[in-house]
Amino acid sequence: MNLPMMLTWLRIAAIPLMVVVFLFTPTEFARPASAWIFGLASLTDFLDGYLARRWNQQSAFGAFLDPVADKLIVAVALVLLVFSDGDLPIVIATAVIIGREVFVSALREWMASRGISAAVKVSSLGKLKTTAQMFAILFLLYYFPLFGVIDVYLIGYWLLMVAALLTFVSGAQYAQAAIAAVARAEAEGREH
Repeated sequence: MNLPMMLTWLRIAAIPLMVVVFLFTPTEFARPASAWIFGLASLTDFLDGYLARRWNQQSAFGAFLDPVADKLIVAVALVLLVFSDGDLPIVIATAVIIGREVFVSALREWMASRGISAAVKVSSLGKLKTTAQMFAILFLLYYFPLFGVIDVYLIGYWLLMVAALLTFVSGAQYAQAAIAAVARAEAEGREH
């Protein structure tokens, strides 16, 4: 157990706290408080990876747990938003984002079973998608106008639509790269 791993576990522990605060705290505090919890948890995502690389404390389990923690907190936050706000575009964006994660996870498992799990790397589009998604969720959770004038909910709403589009496109690119990697591996296998 090291600090980067503790930060990852802290992010996972923040999930039930975010749910309880969102669902059982008076509304005027629930939304901003859950946004703070989500925002701080998202910061640990950057920090744990940075520290693990800087201090050379990377591990196979940490590499597995970090994206699981990210996907869990994002999925739970999106489900909370669907539960509370539930308009059709948010429901569709949530289905696209969660569906892509399930699809990519299954694709990675399939590729690993064929011995080519390292063939497809995260693209810059995937990183842009993650950034848009994190800010979208943060703003949607916060809900109330910032300083009484900045409609963060509306900004978050449109960022979520952008994130869903980027999610779809990056998922399609990932699938295309995975299929090409499998085809190359099979072609090389036939040559030997």
